[in-house]
Amino acid sequence: MLRASLREVSAALKEGHVTPTELCQRCLSLIKSTKFLNAYITVAEETALKQAEESEKRYRRGQPLSVLDGIPIAVKDNFNTAGIETTCASNMLKGYVSPYNATVVQKLLDQGAVLLGKTNLDEFAMGSGSTDGVFGPVRNPWSYSRQYKEKSVPKSHSEDKDANWVITGGSSGGSAAAVSSFTCFVALGSDTGGSTRNPAAHCGVVGLKPTYGLISRHGLIPLVNSMDVPGILTRCVDDAAVVLGSLAGHDPKDSTTIQDNFKPFELPNLTDVSKFSIGIPKEYHAPGLSSEILALWSKAADLFKNAGAKVIEVSLPHTRYSIVCYHVLCTAEVASNMARFDGLEYGHRSDMNKSTESMYAATRREGFNDVVRGRILSGNYFLLKQNYENYFIKAQKVRRLIANDFVKVFRSGVDILLTPTTLSDAVPYMEFIKEDNRTRSTQDDILTQAANMAGLPAINVPTALSERGLPVGLQFIGRSFQEKQLLTVAKWFEKQVKFPMIQLEEVKRHDHGVFQHQKSASFS
Repeated sequence: MLRASLREVSAALKEGHVTPTELCQRCLSLIKSTKFLNAYITVAEETALKQAEESEKRYRRGQPLSVLDGIPIAVKDNFNTAGIETTCASNMLKGYVSPYNATVVQKLLDQGAVLLGKTNLDEFAMGSGSTDGVFGPVRNPWSYSRQYKEKSVPKSHSEDKDANWVITGGSSGGSAAAVSSFTCFVALGSDTGGSTRNPAAHCGVVGLKPTYGLISRHGLIPLVNSMDVPGILTRCVDDAAVVLGSLAGHDPKDSTTIQDNFKPFELPNLTDVSKFSIGIPKEYHAPGLSSEILALWSKAADLFKNAGAKVIEVSLPHTRYSIVCYHVLCTAEVASNMARFDGLEYGHRSDMNKSTESMYAATRREGFNDVVRGRILSGNYFLLKQNYENYFIKAQKVRRLIANDFVKVFRSGVDILLTPTTLSDAVPYMEFIKEDNRTRSTQDDILTQAANMAGLPAINVPTALSERGLPVGLQFIGRSFQEKQLLTVAKWFEKQVKFPMIQLEEVKRHDHGVFQHQKSASFS
């Protein structure tokens, strides 16, 4: 049952094969037995069971609110949740309980979803490994999969078998791990430069970053206001479309959301892709791209070509400047956004009381980690009067050029861009922490952040297992507000590649449900 799609579970709930309470209890039990993954910061067991109970009453009356009624979900811990602690994995917000729900959280609850808890992340979503939060790193469920264990041979008999675990990617690593390990059916992440798609690729799940402005940011603790988008993590493309339909649309509390009404859609089962033009951006053959991912990317392009689609190489010439441009704009907005954490209104407050200034300084020193403080310093440097024109304004101009590159390509007749999501499969934790956060983020965001700067929708689709038995995903980038077209193509691709399901012993012990279907690998 825990392996089923949203529509399958919804049907099972309607037919009485399982109750919302039973489903919730199974997920909570699995969260406990996979605690070693460190995917959750807070588990709201009591609240979840109450919500499941209410859902059960609605099903008994034959009046479920939606397909999401009774479905267990998780939310990244940088979305405000009324009555449940919101920490951003930082000492600065430990113990902070918001008086209101983020719009996306409220919308899911209004549809009857059951909120299991809040998931782990890099502190204030600054990172690409989910390793820098105050609650410790998140472990990738695939580290404990049969597929990975069969391929990873310890270098010596004395080597600790547990030392070989790999990262989830980030910064929404907790949400990706939660979906990948079957502890929930849907999780919300945030995506500023790839923070939903990156962990989705490493954890073998679908990660959707919608068009900027399609989903409300109200209640998402901001990192970079001009790029932040709530992300959706699910186990299949159809599920992402269902959740998008529940979340998209205008929000009077967020002036950047679209004014038009959004009509939820059901994805068609596409059989003919001959009408589509797929662009392959040559600049995404980036330094450090593994030969394995390059081969998969090429094979995916051939798959479309052989199915009748028009596949053409395109150029996005300003892509090579995008990561530097992103770094300048990101840190500048971070410096502005982090100014609110001063110890006066909410969050951590230092005991230092010599003066207001010393209290501010001590609060921020104690509350933020080195990564956050480093980005604040960089951002304030770029915003200095003598640097503003040379850095911030110049980066804004380059951002416009990057966005225009995409506009030109789509105007030329290209429908969808196909690119890698990450440079390689997930690396072991001990290897990942050898480099600092900034270096790692620069490498890991290189293929994803341009879509954020252009405000375009993008999705990671799990594609195959690497030689080490770990997931590899490919990214599809679409035109603004053309999510239906993007998801339709992604669904067709997903159906062709038949990504294998993770084999976890913990899940087998907990899942005695009616759905035990398994996908078989065919695209590697």
